[in-house]
Amino acid sequence: MENITDGTWDSLSVKLHDRILQTLKELRFTYMTPVQAACIPLFMNNKDVAAEAVTGSGKTLAFVIPALEILLKREEKLKKMQLALQISEVMERFLQGFPQFTLERQVLLIGGSNPIEDVEKIKSQGANIIIATPGRLQDMFRRKADGLDLATAVKSLDVLVLDEADRLLDMGFEVSLNNILGFLPKQRRTGLFSATQTQELEKLVRAGLRNPVRITVKEKGVAASSVQKTPSKLSNYYTLHDFTEPLITGRQQGFSKFRSLLTGICRADEKFNTLVAFLKQHKHEKQLVFFSTCACVEYFGKALERLIQNVSIHCIHGKMKQKRNKIFAEFRALKSGILVCTDVMARGIDIPEVHWVLQYDPPSSASSFVHRCGRTARIGNQGSALVFLLPMEESYINFLSINQKCPLQPSPPVNDVLDVLPNLKAMALADRAIFEKGMRAFVSYVQAYAKHECSLIFRIKDLDFAALARGFALLRLPKMPELRGKSLPEFQQETLDTDSIRFKDKNREKQRQKQLAEQKEKGPLPRKNFIKNKAWSKQKMKKDRKKKKASKRKLEDSDVDDEDLNELLNDTRLLKKLKKGKISKEVFDQHMSSADPHKCSDAD
Repeated sequence: MENITDGTWDSLSVKLHDRILQTLKELRFTYMTPVQAACIPLFMNNKDVAAEAVTGSGKTLAFVIPALEILLKREEKLKKMQLALQISEVMERFLQGFPQFTLERQVLLIGGSNPIEDVEKIKSQGANIIIATPGRLQDMFRRKADGLDLATAVKSLDVLVLDEADRLLDMGFEVSLNNILGFLPKQRRTGLFSATQTQELEKLVRAGLRNPVRITVKEKGVAASSVQKTPSKLSNYYTLHDFTEPLITGRQQGFSKFRSLLTGICRADEKFNTLVAFLKQHKHEKQLVFFSTCACVEYFGKALERLIQNVSIHCIHGKMKQKRNKIFAEFRALKSGILVCTDVMARGIDIPEVHWVLQYDPPSSASSFVHRCGRTARIGNQGSALVFLLPMEESYINFLSINQKCPLQPSPPVNDVLDVLPNLKAMALADRAIFEKGMRAFVSYVQAYAKHECSLIFRIKDLDFAALARGFALLRLPKMPELRGKSLPEFQQETLDTDSIRFKDKNREKQRQKQLAEQKEKGPLPRKNFIKNKAWSKQKMKKDRKKKKASKRKLEDSDVDDEDLNELLNDTRLLKKLKKGKISKEVFDQHMSSADPHKCSDAD
């Protein structure tokens, strides 16, 4: 790590344990980051801390080290059932030097594991450190009937840390967090760490912290008035060139010297070809590829496994429970490889030496864009990211600059793009499992697009469904409300009967044939009167109306008013007008220079 931080660990105003310093040396963490230099002394001097720092700034060590130091300095020896709430596998690395904190006395409570097994483990082994998700921890407090009195055990709690606190609230854990706080003693040290500050987070600070020291860490080189949320070593780029153009003269050498954030504009039926070409050209590096839905991860992940040879490819999404931790651990250990994932990997995870973060689909919220990028360029290191945008989504570039303080600059296109979609079609024809995965992926993508938070930019009515279906290499169009009544002559369906496509898995095909025979024997099912499903975009309109009413009530108690929201809407409309040539660049710049950037939010 480059010496761009706040000094060595020996320069701290408080002395760290020799074994902690040794572990830091073994991990090659020679220098502190600003958030570590600010938080560790405060925490160790019995101050509550509320810290805001960009993703990848080293927040984990900022609370792991002082929490461990506090436990080491306890006057009363820790007993088997005296608990401290912590997070991150980083703790395990530090515990190896302290025999009094055996790894068996650190418990991980997360979704996907058996809660009864968790209860038995804590009862038999006890715990000094608990790392948990809010939902599972709240469940453990309710397990008194199973013989676990966790509420009594936490009466001697020393340290509570809420990491990624803003994300916990976004995910709807506010009630769970408040319930957990009710079980914990008031006399404790509390640290709250987040990448952003919100009204909801401020309420949590008031409820859970006592006169906290507030720390806001900005990237070096960023003006005091700026709220840039991306790491300083992550440069932001985009291109308006077609991906089939040759590389711009003189750019290649410059781009080989540093990592960048690239934004590509391409047609829907070119995206997957471009992705495959890019991954092949960087096959010796470590890459994350984000998709919008679990079904897309399943489909395109399987396709990439077949199309890119001699590369380790893993897939992770939110519906994986038992296998997810194992896959994650395997990918972390790799020097190079590809992880195909959803936003379940966008926050709260640390993967060493990620070279590229590829966003095949823009995330549903603008803040997630920044957190995805934050999986690379961590703790002062350099990193790269690329996001694929369709032509009508070009306004997203300016939106990110205004909304997330994430400016983008031009970049060169991807070269040597080959058409691999016929290969993907051949895979679907040879295996019904691939054919069905493709259909589910297409439907899920359209549904996710209809629910996008930036609905003024990502409009389902702008989608070219024919090009999109070609990009998914579909053999035929699925039956779904969004396609009802549409004529798509640009999409040519395969002439064969898709019912004739067989599963490669003989057991699955045998079961399918059995079901087909039973259905044939029973004859055609009688037609039932039913109400046709409405398109997701129609359903979303009703939900939006309810959300607007709820938001209006909520805004009465916040610093954001209708004028702020209207300003954002007007800015976005101006971006669209500029793109269509209805206004000049001078008129656009004049408006934006007079606008207050702090009035931009991702409400839309």
